[in-house]
Amino acid sequence: MKKTLLLACLWALCNLSLHAQTVEATRTVHITEKPVIHVPPQESPAVLKKIYSNLGTSKTDLYNDSQGWDIAGPNFQAGFPNSVALPFTPKSNSHVSQVQVAIEYSGLGDNQVNLSIYGDSGGVPGTLLAGPVTVTHLPEAGTCCLLAVANFSPVAVTGGTRYWVVADTPRTGTGSDFYGVWVTVVKPAIPMAQNANDAGWSGVNADFLPAGEVLGTIP
Repeated sequence: MKKTLLLACLWALCNLSLHAQTVEATRTVHITEKPVIHVPPQESPAVLKKIYSNLGTSKTDLYNDSQGWDIAGPNFQAGFPNSVALPFTPKSNSHVSQVQVAIEYSGLGDNQVNLSIYGDSGGVPGTLLAGPVTVTHLPEAGTCCLLAVANFSPVAVTGGTRYWVVADTPRTGTGSDFYGVWVTVVKPAIPMAQNANDAGWSGVNADFLPAGEVLGTIP
C-alpha cells in the first residue's frame, strides 16, 4: 500500500504528526510542480558512456517532477528515516564512474544526500562497493531537470548482474536531518528496494522507478 503526501504541507509542517503515526511499506510523495522553465541537466564528461538509464530523451523533460519516493534521515523532524535504491543491470562488463539521479531537496534539513553503489543480495542491496559520496546543493523539489551527480573511482561491474544505486543520509551529524524526494520516470511494475524506518531493505514492486542513470567506461 502506498501513502501519498502533499509536499507543500510538509514544508508548512502541517502533516508531520500524521506522517509520524503511519509507517508503511512504501512511501511516496506528491509534489507541487514549480512554475518555472525546465532547464537541461549538467553535462557529463564526453568520455563516459551510458551503462544504464531510465531518463527521458528530452533534456528538458528527463523525469516526472510531480511525484517521487521520499528520502529522510534519522533526524528528520517526522522521525521516520527512509532510504531508496535503484537497481541497474549492465549489459556488458563495465566500470562505473558516475551516477546522475533525480533527487530533489524539500527545504527541510541539510541540503545534501549520500549516494553509493551496492552489489545485489537476493533482490535487495547487499555489499557496499563504492561510496558514500555526499552530494550537496540539490535542485528544489518540483523543478526539472537538474540532477544529483556523484563521481566514483571506477567500480568494475559484470554484465548481466544486478547492482544498486542507494540514496541515504548519515545516521548522525550534518545531513542526518535531510528530507527530499527521488522523483520518478513512469514505468511498468519493476522491482526496486527501500529501507523504511531503518527496518532493513525490502523489495518493492514499484509502479514507478526512481529516475537516474549510471555512467562509466565500457571496454
